[in-house]
Amino acid sequence: MFLREPSHILLLVLVLVILFGAKRLPDSAKSVAKSLRIFKTEMKSDKEEGKGEPKALDKDKEPKDESDK
Repeated sequence: MFLREPSHILLLVLVLVILFGAKRLPDSAKSVAKSLRIFKTEMKSDKEEGKGEPKALDKDKEPKDESDK
């Protein structure tokens, strides 16, 4: 697997610091954490409202087409 040894983690951190700079990394981490927090909150609220589960359609009831009027 990837990142089995501490040297792999150290190399990854070094590459990230070189690419993004030490000043931008904390800001990026805060951004990602905030986005994940919002995503988690939305998923939780959808699950509570029942939106997360697909709705079954009745085969007897066909959707009516409004253009046939």
